[in-house]
Amino acid sequence: MLKTITDTKDRVALSVDEASKVSSLSKPFLRNEISNGNLRVRRPGNSRRVVIMMSDFMDYLNGVKR
Repeated sequence: MLKTITDTKDRVALSVDEASKVSSLSKPFLRNEISNGNLRVRRPGNSRRVVIMMSDFMDYLNGVKR
């Protein structure tokens, strides 16, 4: 169970739900940031599932623009 961002150090990617839990940002807020292009996501295997790569999430939290 992920509780803090340091619990994710060995993770490669996070779901929106997991990203919300470790960052205290709401799921609707994160989805809005994804829709606006501020948070980069991947869709593995052309699925509907959204995965946030850990490196992209850390860049987002640190304010790095891509």
